[in-house]
Amino acid sequence: MISLGCAKNLVDAEVMLGNAASRGMQITADASDADVLVVNTCAFIDSAKEESIDAILQAHQQRGLRKKPGQKLIVSGCMAQRFSKDLAADLPEVDAFIGLDQVNQLGAIAERLLFDQPSTINLQPSPLHDDSWQPLDLVTRNSTFIPDFDTPRFRLTPSHTAYVKIAEGCNHPCTFCVIPRMRGRHRSRTIASVVAEVRNLVADGVKEINLISQDTTYFGMDLWEQHANPTQPIDSSRGPTLSTLIRELQEIDGDFWIRLLYTHPAHWSGELIRTVAACDKVARYIDMPLQHIHEEMLLGMRRETSRQHIEDLIVRLRAGIPGLALRTTFIVGFPGETDEHFQSLLDFIASVRFERLGVFTYSREDTSRAAKMPGQIPAKTKQSRFRKAMRLQQRIAREIAEAQIGRTLRVLVEKPQVARAESDAPEVDTQVLLTAPAPIGQFANVRVTATNIYDLVAEPC
Repeated sequence: MISLGCAKNLVDAEVMLGNAASRGMQITADASDADVLVVNTCAFIDSAKEESIDAILQAHQQRGLRKKPGQKLIVSGCMAQRFSKDLAADLPEVDAFIGLDQVNQLGAIAERLLFDQPSTINLQPSPLHDDSWQPLDLVTRNSTFIPDFDTPRFRLTPSHTAYVKIAEGCNHPCTFCVIPRMRGRHRSRTIASVVAEVRNLVADGVKEINLISQDTTYFGMDLWEQHANPTQPIDSSRGPTLSTLIRELQEIDGDFWIRLLYTHPAHWSGELIRTVAACDKVARYIDMPLQHIHEEMLLGMRRETSRQHIEDLIVRLRAGIPGLALRTTFIVGFPGETDEHFQSLLDFIASVRFERLGVFTYSREDTSRAAKMPGQIPAKTKQSRFRKAMRLQQRIAREIAEAQIGRTLRVLVEKPQVARAESDAPEVDTQVLLTAPAPIGQFANVRVTATNIYDLVAEPC
């Protein structure tokens, strides 16, 4: 399997492979030995779609070079969910397209493709590979599936770290984003389900639990909205929240980190801040994409927050959670962004000094509201603004890193001489380069001795 895109897509890939394994299939990393190839696609922005198409075509081309008669090619993920009708016509090389509701059915789909066996899945006949053949399109338009704690998974992460998807879908109306149209409305798992999964992972030796969803801070709100008395105001104390979940995870025996990814500024409460501060298993790290700071841009993006709210929240987060590392992302080149808007963003970055920060250039998604807005920004301008913002952040990151020299940090060892601190999420953040080997998959104390722009250099204590 080739899995592209975000950690949420990676969990879907793990569920697909877990389902295949539960039906007695063997998972192999050798594509030439596989009976079925799966490309799990992303469709968040244009570059992701291009990468997905390239991966599909490359998989098909490589399939033609192998001496493996009957090898099947399945395309899954967000791009399949969003564009399966078009892709089925444009890519007859693909044997089947499956959507987000079929991730727990990969084994049965593969069996039907390979053996034309009866199954409970309503499939078209097996491919004849003649001019009349069209790929199977099994995508349902409205995604509703979400994995439970006992859904089989074949983990693709290192043994010491795991992603736990606590919810699926999104209710936010951001004008630049099409994810709600692909993944549906927000739907949370139950607290008992998440706790059971995390307990099993910790018992299996996992040291880092990364909680993910499209909006982690919205966790549980859909559940208590459903059960609330319609004659009374909605009260979070009567139902599950992220705070409740965190407190229950804190009680699980073991030495591990809990990391919060993909939080939204609209749903941070005083209770949640106090909960994170009180629970020592929660990493002092918050991932909170802000996208912009100028009021007109926030309104155009429909971010449901104001500049004042964001500024106040950052002050509350840093005051309420000592030692906190804040990670955010911004979009430059959104329709209508003027030089004044962009300068306001630069001033904000310089003032707040985020410990971790990423920048994206605006991607014009065809079915999004923003795609129809006037004032689309030229690619050259977007790239110029991207470079300016990243140069500013590089200077800030270097200064923050240099301030760490002499400090002792607790790190999670990824490779014999590569680790991550509490302030570093997997894949996206900086690393701690060790001067001597340490046990992989274990926590270690190290002393910072130098920096390498973003990365730290440290010696084991």
